[in-house]
This record gives sequence, C-alpha cells and structure tokens, in this order.
Amino acid sequence: MIRASKLCSLLVITFPTSILKFITHRNMPQLKPFEQLPHIELVNGVLDENVGKVHMPVIGLGCWSGTTPETQAAAKEWIVTALKAGYKHLDTAHGYGTEGSVGKAIREYAASIGSDPVTERRKLFITTKLPPQHGRTVEDSINESLARAEIDYYDLYLVHWPQSENASGGLDEAWDFTRTWEGMQKVLEKKLVRAIGVSNFSIKNLKKLLEAPTTTVWPAVNQVELHPLLAQPGLLEYCKTLTRTGKPAPIFLTAYTPTGYDTVRSSPKIVELAKKYSTSPAQIVLSWHVARGGIAVPKSTDMQRQKDNLNLYHLPQEVVAEVTALDKEQRLCNKPDADGKVWGWTMEQMGW
Repeated sequence: MIRASKLCSLLVITFPTSILKFITHRNMPQLKPFEQLPHIELVNGVLDENVGKVHMPVIGLGCWSGTTPETQAAAKEWIVTALKAGYKHLDTAHGYGTEGSVGKAIREYAASIGSDPVTERRKLFITTKLPPQHGRTVEDSINESLARAEIDYYDLYLVHWPQSENASGGLDEAWDFTRTWEGMQKVLEKKLVRAIGVSNFSIKNLKKLLEAPTTTVWPAVNQVELHPLLAQPGLLEYCKTLTRTGKPAPIFLTAYTPTGYDTVRSSPKIVELAKKYSTSPAQIVLSWHVARGGIAVPKSTDMQRQKDNLNLYHLPQEVVAEVTALDKEQRLCNKPDADGKVWGWTMEQMGW
C-alpha cells in the first residue's frame, strides 16, 4: 500500500505549453494599455478662430526616407501601410523629398477603401517643414509643398532649422530666423496652414524668437531630437511652463529619433523593462514620451511595427523615472561635425 504522501511525490503533472505561457503571463506585472491614444490641443501657433480646435495626435509616422529619389518615392508604399494600420498623423518636410509620396499614399489609401482623397485627407494631421534656404520666400515654399502633395493645406508648418541658408547651401548671415517667422505668420493668416511652429530650437533661440517685437504668434510646437539618452529636461520644463498674458501658453515638444535607434532600444534598462512588462523596447520608449506630455514621430516601414507603435501603455511614474535616468545629453542624429558645428552653426549659436 502506498501512502498518500508518497503517491503525491510520484505524481508529475504536465501542462500544455500554451497554458504554461498563460500562467506565466498572468503572474507578470502588467501595464494598462491606452484604449485610445490622446491628442494634444495646440494653444499657440493658431489663428484666434482656431484656438481649441487644432488637435495633434501624440504619435505620428516619421516620413524621412533617405536621400535618393528612388527611396523617397518608395516611401509611398509604407505610408499606405501606416494609414491602413490606423495612423492619423504624418510628419514630412520639404527637405525629406517625401511630400509627394504622402499625397500619393493618401490618394491610394482612399481608393483602396472606396473613399475620396479629400475626405481622407481631412481625417489626418500632416506636418511639413520650411527648409533653411527658403527663409526669404516662405509663401512660395509652402505653395510648392502644397503642390507636391496635391493638398490644399497643412496642419502644421515648422521652421526646420534656426539657421538661414542661401540658394547654394551656404549660411545667409544677413537673414535672421525672426524675419523668417514673419513669413510664417503671414502664411498662417492666409490659412495655407492651420498652425506654425519651429524645429531644432533651444531655449536660447526660443527666447530670442518670443521676445522679438515682430513675433505676434508664438510657436505651437518645437520638434527636436529627444529620446532617453537625450531627455532634454530643461527644454521640456521651459516649454511646458510658458505663460502669456497670465495664461498657460505651452510649446509642445515633438520628438524625432524618438526611440533612439538600436542604441537606446537595445540598452539593458530598456530591454529589462520590455521583458518585465511583456512589451517591445520601442513601446516602452514611446509610452515614456506620452507620459511626459510629448509627441513622437517614429519612422517604421514594417506594418506590424507600425501597429505596435500605436499600441502604447500608461507607465507608472517610477518607470518614467527609470527611463529618464538614462539621460546622458547624448545626440545620436544631428551631432556636431569635426569642426564642432551643426549645419554651419557652432554649439553656442545652436544653444546646445
């Protein structure tokens, strides 16, 4: 006769792999997913009649696609997959060479679902940027960008760089970004764009722009390189706490290079958090951007990763702090050249 205790020691219970995975998953800490990603209501950079009416999705698709006509034209295919994945925010630029691909993608997507391009375009938030060599001809430049995409307005128009260049690509020292901003305000008045902003502006250059006597409209957005290795806490705090006539007047930060390439995504802490919460490194980092009140425009040409980048989570403050602690003030994208300059400007001029 076998005693019960000995019988129990002889029993081996085998569970199917799927059940073991389910049990393991249930025992792991979970993050609460967003049912719907938020939109940010732009406070600055819009006409008075549009205050409270221009809403920017916090995740967009970065539409940079290399430097050759072939790769720029090929962007249409993966922009279409992004629209099918549910993207409502596209980020392009005159200098990217993909404004035309954005327009073609919208028309192809509309046809694929039996809709018309005008209707589908109006469901989107589209950003483009003024190149440095067009500071003297802002209206001509935006009209060129509109014609390339075959649309009748952009939602957001950014001064791509604080530097001004001449037609040959050299610095235009006689032209200042405060004068470029005068042209930006005019195209806003003409309703060629719904909002205006800047890109690659430091606190130093933002202060100069905001204090200029010709600046009547403040930027809605400042798009900068921003990721866990370059968390930009000072710039974020400055932009978030701006006030005008006694009222909050934040300039929202949009992050380019938001997941920091593989340098950030493969870092031990990000990999550890992704494993802990059964998500991807990119989802951890993009959720971090949203938790900080920011906007991010990751580029992805893969439809599954495009979908993943829209499926984000509410991060606990302790996780936000862990990711922010990775900050090293390390630029991965627009780094100074051998002469210590970024597109012709010293780091002091950039305010970096």
